[in-house]
Amino acid sequence: MTATLTHPWLIWDLGKPHACLSFAPYRGGFVSAQQIAWREVRNADLPPDFDVISWLEGQVNERLDHADQAIAMLTSRDIRFHHFDTAVVGQTKVEALVTLGLSNAERIGHRRLARPEEYGTINIAARLNQCLSETAMIEALTIMAEARTAAVMEARYEVMVSGAPVIATGTGTDCLTLACVQGEDRHHAYAGLHTEIGHALGRVVYDAVRTACDTYLSEEATA
Repeated sequence: MTATLTHPWLIWDLGKPHACLSFAPYRGGFVSAQQIAWREVRNADLPPDFDVISWLEGQVNERLDHADQAIAMLTSRDIRFHHFDTAVVGQTKVEALVTLGLSNAERIGHRRLARPEEYGTINIAARLNQCLSETAMIEALTIMAEARTAAVMEARYEVMVSGAPVIATGTGTDCLTLACVQGEDRHHAYAGLHTEIGHALGRVVYDAVRTACDTYLSEEATA
């Protein structure tokens, strides 16, 4: 894994094109990509009524030589605070790279009014050494979301909902990206928690997010 930090960009080069699934603002959905990028933003970058998607597309094309083989996410989190972890279960190896801020935290089923300067989102990218069917990739993305939520809840970060404190389950602008090797003869049809893939993927995302939560909360405690 090669991750390069050149402010305001954090770029993870996967080494070769991968089959990817995400809901990233730049090239989301099912795409082929070799690079996954984080673009750090501040208030001045995103004024009201600004066309963020077109702006991000321009930024990617300006920064990356092969924008058609990239996925890009946005965060107001200081990208110097990124967290990498890896897990191996049987023949499955998973790597994860996470940036996390909780100033934009939410509790599932509720909605708070967040200010733009508070968009410290959770961005997660995971790379699998296995080839998955599209259906299995969808299942794997839900495993990533489950692992994120478990890690955030166990960090016990509180938000106010209707005047009462509740435990956050994520942020209002989280983004997940899954990358799998492609071109293999065998596509795994399942990626649930009973499989090696689901086991390794859930563990690495949970561990990386939990570490990122601890880092963020320790910063808040000393601020």
